[in-house]
Amino acid sequence: MQPLRISLETAQKLAKALGVPIEQIMHMPPHILINKLREWEQKEKRSGSS
Repeated sequence: MQPLRISLETAQKLAKALGVPIEQIMHMPPHILINKLREWEQKEKRSGSS
């Protein structure tokens, strides 16, 4: 599997937001990354509205 085609800065921000190592972000299948971002977004919405 090829690494995602995202910049290092983007990968670092995603890794920090999702709490996973940057290497895992770079080699994560795109559909899984999208699902994780959706989960993170839902979590942020819940914690922001409280």
